[in-house]
Parts: sequence; structure tokens; C-alpha cells
Amino acid sequence: MVDRAAGALSLPDDWPVGPGLSLSINDMGSFDWDLASGLMHLDESALQVLELLPGEYDGYRVSLTARMPPGDAARLDSLVAQALKNGSGHYSAYFRIRRRDGGLRWTHSKGCVRRDGTGRPQRIIGIVRDATEELADSSPRMGIDAQRKRQTSVVESTTAALAHARTVRDVIDVLTDSHGLEHFDAASLVLGLLESGGRIHLVAEGPTHAFIPGTRWTRVEDAYPMSEVVRTLTPRFIESQQDFADSYPILWPHLNGLGIESAAYLPLIAQGRPIGALGLLYNDRTGFSSEDRNVLVALGSSIAQSVQRAVLYDQEHDLAEGLQQAMLPRRIPDVPGAQIAVRYRSARIGRDIGGDWYDIIALPGGRVGAVIGDVQGHDTDAAAVMGQLRIVLRAYAAEGHTPATVMARASVFLHELDTDRFATCLYAETDLATGVVQVVRAGHIDPLLRDTDGSCRRLPVEGGLPLGLSAEFGRLAYPVSTVELDPGQTLVLYTDGLVEQPGTDLDDGMQMLTALVRNGPRDLHLLADHLCEVVDERGGEDDVAILLLRRKGPVAPRSGGRLHQHVAQNDPEALRSARHMVLSAVRAWGARGRADEIELAADELITNALMHTDGGAIVTVRVLLGPERRLRVEVEDRSSALPRRREAGMSGVSGRGLLLVDQLADVWGVEARGTGKCVWCEFTVPDRSD
Repeated sequence: MVDRAAGALSLPDDWPVGPGLSLSINDMGSFDWDLASGLMHLDESALQVLELLPGEYDGYRVSLTARMPPGDAARLDSLVAQALKNGSGHYSAYFRIRRRDGGLRWTHSKGCVRRDGTGRPQRIIGIVRDATEELADSSPRMGIDAQRKRQTSVVESTTAALAHARTVRDVIDVLTDSHGLEHFDAASLVLGLLESGGRIHLVAEGPTHAFIPGTRWTRVEDAYPMSEVVRTLTPRFIESQQDFADSYPILWPHLNGLGIESAAYLPLIAQGRPIGALGLLYNDRTGFSSEDRNVLVALGSSIAQSVQRAVLYDQEHDLAEGLQQAMLPRRIPDVPGAQIAVRYRSARIGRDIGGDWYDIIALPGGRVGAVIGDVQGHDTDAAAVMGQLRIVLRAYAAEGHTPATVMARASVFLHELDTDRFATCLYAETDLATGVVQVVRAGHIDPLLRDTDGSCRRLPVEGGLPLGLSAEFGRLAYPVSTVELDPGQTLVLYTDGLVEQPGTDLDDGMQMLTALVRNGPRDLHLLADHLCEVVDERGGEDDVAILLLRRKGPVAPRSGGRLHQHVAQNDPEALRSARHMVLSAVRAWGARGRADEIELAADELITNALMHTDGGAIVTVRVLLGPERRLRVEVEDRSSALPRRREAGMSGVSGRGLLLVDQLADVWGVEARGTGKCVWCEFTVPDRSD
């Protein structure tokens, strides 16, 4: 060591310089961390490196880590904990510290662990230094590269997730889920969409239960940050609570107390025009570095494209759904003796429109026609065909044609349209007085029947080809199935979207639906809602139409039933249907013992009317209640000429009709009507309780 007293050399008074000055010149500072008390001493140089004033530091390390990005703080804590546990004498770490201007600066710390005689750590003494220049040219730059990769990854992963978002709600869900907000380092977000007239519609409200009254709809010229960025097309970075309070005095009082420290509001611009704004709210940061701003601007651009796509999707789907709904019945008529519930759910498949439909047709004589159908395809052509088909089905049924004839004529109509579409359909005509249901199925799914005790079963119904195809292949003879609907029982009609799912078997779907109906609410409208909720939760790519029809009334009705049908001349199909109607009534009303007599007498009356008059005939079968139960067959025509009973002779080929009726029926007669006459006959049948 050189002795100043030697006098041989002339040295400065402050030579040799102290360690504090040496560290300060090299942008270094020292710290001494007492592990028992938790106090960490920073010298003046260390405070300068960390950009802290002496009065701003409270002596505890947690106040320093709060100024680090969460990932950097966690990595530093892990390194220190590992050194303390594994007996290491030192550790070294790079981390970022937030500067006063809001930016981040790379810093390096190296600590030496002091232990007692037992090896237990007591203190950590070390240095902290500015590593900005070092990282500019050295291998630790990998940390910066990793940060940039992370930022790039945030943009890429968010863009990838948004690629699967179809609706605005989907976009919001992607941005607000835990991973989305974690990527942004944000606590919550707000999203507003620009609508016509310069209004901004708030569709994502920010922190939970923190909606601010009056902000659901705002205007571009209002003094709000979202309005400002839409108006100026420039991002707005609010770097502190004071900045928030000074810039937006109307908004800040509602946010004060929510823990919001800063915010970034980004204009959403697509194809050169604003479509809305996104606001990211932060609870644990102040200031935004240039890197942060670049990443958020890039995110805003990606999010804007997704939002525009989602807005167009929602608009097109709403338009398509509106068109579809306009083609369905505006209202369901009130039908005495029946309770009816209908529902329609469209698939979430963009602007495409499905061809599913339902209809209720009130018919004379206490009858009601229920229609459920599905036109092939999901486009505007399918919807147009559906609308036309629904109208012609209603018209044919209202004309008095039999269910089989209604279906056959609808098939011919569809075949003659300038389209290659076909349609499945099920038509059920119910006499609410008797409960007799005539069902015709054209390639559609079988209906279900729910009993009064809640049990549910599938009704196997014999069917024909779908509408359009049956006409093309000349197979228009649709079979008619007859079932009885007791008071309180419910007929469940639906389209295949309710039971068919990709990758599953139809029988499994039918069993699932049967269980849903069996265990669902008894109230008809609640049951319909319940089925729709299942559809909404499941999603899918097909529309769903549902029609529920429940017969009301006491279990033992006091009034008789009636079936009514028009039979045109030169219409063999209508004649067959009329005969089938008579046979169905005989079976349903418990007259099986006289079935052959009734059927033969009715056939003679119908044949006479068609052969000896110029127009068609109207056939009515009814039950008359009184001292004895009687089944009455009426055949009405437009001729005023009364029929005569005459002997046909041994070689005669005609003239035996009324003779047969006279012999078979208990009583018969002729009534003059305003437009013609009615020939009728009656048969005594046993009561159902016998």
C-alpha cells in the first residue's frame, strides 16, 4: 500500500475513491437485504438505478417487485428461493423495472448469500445495475427476444382464437375469458360498436357489476374515451389515475374505487372506417412502453377484422331468421278443444335459412289439421319453397280434401315447381270431439305421444316418399294411419334437427327426445321451452320446428263426434280416403260388430251420389247420443232429385243401392238442403262402457 507521507507522489485528497462512487459511475448500486426482518437497504446509487427518490422507497422488497412485470417478478423470486434452498452462495438475474415515463428498462442484479454457522441464510448482499447497453449487444438480449416473441405470440394466439368466433358474442367471449385477459395483462375490457347516427352501443361492460348508467348508448361527440378514439381514429393510452381524472371528469367518478390504474382505448378500424372501440382496463400498471403500444395497436387491428366479420354475420343471420319467421304463421288460431304450442329455432349458420315449418289449420266440424315439415337445404330457395308449400297445404286442407289427398296434391305441386328440392312432411287431422287422428307421413320422422301420466312413446306411422319425390316416381298413394287421442294426451310433432346430431344414431336421438318429453314440464308451453333450451345448449347445424297438440276435455265426452270429407267426381283417391274415414270411425267409436254393414251402406250412398249427380259429394260420419248410441252416415250432393227405392230384377246391374241400405241400416232417410239433398242412414251401436 502506498503511503501518502512518503511525499514522493502528489495524489488527490479523495484518493482512493470509495466504492459508492465507483458503482455510481458505472450505473450500479448496492443493496443489503436482512432476511429475518425483511428490510432491504438500497444505497443512493441503487435508488438512482431503479429511478426511485429516497422518500419513495419504504425499505421493503415487495414495493420493488410491484414495479416489475408479473412474469419478471415471479422469475426473480424463483431464482432467489432456489439459491436459498439449495445452499448456493450467490445468484444472478436479469429483470425489467418500470421507469417513470411508463417504459420498461432492463436491469441486472447479483446477490451473495450470507449464512450462519448452521448454514441458515441470514442476509443477501449484492449489486443492482442498469443493463440496457449490455443487452443491446450481448447474449442476455435473448430475454428481450423472448419478450418480443411473447408479444408476437399474444397477437398470433388471439388472432387464431378469433378465427373461430362467428358472432359478436363469440368475439367477446374470446377476449374476456381468463386466458384472453391474461394475455393482455388486463383486468377487464369494454367494447362498443358504432351504429347508424353516430351512436356507440356498449356490448361488453367492463368489470363485473360495474356498469355505468348512461353509457349503454353514447355518441361520437361525447366526452368519453371510447367516443374520442372513434372520432379521432387514434389510440388513447391513459397512463395513470390522475390522467383518467383530468381527461375524463364525467367518467372517472364512476370508475374511482374499482382499482383501475390505467387503460388503453383502441379504435376498431376495418376497411378504412371505424366500426367501434375496444378499451383494456388495468389494475396493476401505470404507463405504456413503445413496445406495449405497438402490440396493442396490432391487437386492435386483428380484433377489428374479427368484429366486422361477426357484425356482418349477426346482421345476415338476423335478416335470414326474420325472413324465415315471416314465412311461418303469424299467429296460431285458438282451436276449441285443443291446447297448442309451437316453437322454431334456427341453426347458427350465418345467412343461410332453413326450410323447417309448422302450421295449424282450423277445419269445419271441430277438426284441426297439424302440419310439420322440412324442405331440403339451407338457403333462400329452401325458405321460398317452404313458404309456397305451406300455403298450398293449407289451401288443400281447407278445401275439405282427405289427408292423403292433401299430401298427394302437395307433392304434385312441389314436383311442378321450378326447383329440385324435396320436402318431408307429416299431416295429422284430428277430430277433437272423438279424438280420432288421421296421420299421413311423407318421409318424415314418426311423431311421439305423451300420455296423461307423463309417459311417452313413439307412434310408428306408415309412410310414403317425401313430397316431390312421390310425384316424380308416380307413388302418390299415401297410406293413412288412424290413432285415438284421449283427452289430456299430447301429440308431439318435430323436425329432424331435434333428434339428429352428427356422429350419433337416430334411434339414440329418439330415445333422448322421448326421455326429455317424459321428464319435461306438464304445461305445454313450458315443455316446448324446455325442448328449445336443450336445442340452444346443444347447438347444431340444422333448424328445429316443434308442434305440440293436446286434446282437452273430460275423459268421457258427452257430445258425439263427427268426421267430414269432400269427395270430388273422378277422384278415386278421394273415394278411397272416404271409405277409409268411415272404417276408421267405426273402429274408433266401438262399432266393430256392425263394421261391414256400416261400410257397405256408406259405400252405396257415396257411389249413388257420384254416379247420379253432376257434382261431388260431402260425406259425414257422426255419433248421436241419446237413449241409445247411434252412428249416422250422411252423403250430401247438389242434386235436388230425390232417390227412389226400386227392385232391380234378376238381371239388373243397378238399382239395389237403397235396397241394401234399407236392409242394413236401422233407419234411413232423405233431407232437402238449400243446395241439394242429404241421404242418411243410422246404426245403433253399443256404448263404449258396455
